[in-house]
Amino acid sequence: MNNSRRNFIKTGAFTMAALTLSKTKSFARTFSADHITGVQLYSVRDDMAKDPSGTLKQLAAMGYKYVEHANYKDRKFYGYAAPEFKKLLDDLDLKMRSGHTVMTAEHWDEAKDDFTDVWKQTVEDAAAVGQLYVISPWLDEALRTDMDKLKKMMDIFNKSGELCSKYNMKFGYHNHDFEIVTKVGDENLYDFIIKNTDPNLVIQQIDIGNMYGNGGRAIEIMKKYPGRFQSMHVKDEIKATKGEMGGEPYESAVLGKGVLNVKEILDYGRKYGGTKHFIIEQESYQGQAPLDAVKEDLAAMKKWGY
Repeated sequence: MNNSRRNFIKTGAFTMAALTLSKTKSFARTFSADHITGVQLYSVRDDMAKDPSGTLKQLAAMGYKYVEHANYKDRKFYGYAAPEFKKLLDDLDLKMRSGHTVMTAEHWDEAKDDFTDVWKQTVEDAAAVGQLYVISPWLDEALRTDMDKLKKMMDIFNKSGELCSKYNMKFGYHNHDFEIVTKVGDENLYDFIIKNTDPNLVIQQIDIGNMYGNGGRAIEIMKKYPGRFQSMHVKDEIKATKGEMGGEPYESAVLGKGVLNVKEILDYGRKYGGTKHFIIEQESYQGQAPLDAVKEDLAAMKKWGY
């Protein structure tokens, strides 16, 4: 994983703030589509940084109906307060059912035995923009091999799921590569996370590309834990000089142009993994403009029936 992505994630963990909204069932929603196909906005991060509105407009024109954010800080999504960003999405007929915001141990107040206001407001803002999942894409390195701290963090994950459930949402965890190679006793960290989180409260968003260079194979993992992966980051991978993650160097590429049998993984997730949300993410582009790349990605998904 490149340094810019790591810094982006870690910075987001400490720059979240508040938008006070009523904690009522007014945020409740239903969603019954068989599946959705969306795009993680980190795929077009530079475009979003320069012109969020214009970039979203281009994505909508391509045919995207769903997006997933990776930028919530200072109580704003890409510089917009929650109601403003919701209106921007609505005006473009876009929906945002999930988003990435890192939750750390610092978001739990031991003295109060409760979440900090910052995390509570994060969940409120997620509900306000229409999310169904509040997804944390990171686990602090200091927690990964400390059994007591790790167990405590899994308890906090479940409690975050309880908090999200008040708004008809679920908490989620998104893997990178370290979960595959980090050992926790006789199993790896990913096994530990899945086994110690309540599936009724915490979903797993499996990133099929992040794990690849370190030997993680999405179908094998979904076979081991059927029904646990309600969301998927859809990627293809090619060999690279310097990869995005650890292990063998691979980087993401346009769907269908890499080494993964992406359609087979999608079909397995849909049939056995419990996957409803298929979120395209491409982080490297081999010289192609990111917007052109995600346009090709969507075309590939449509060809495969997604």
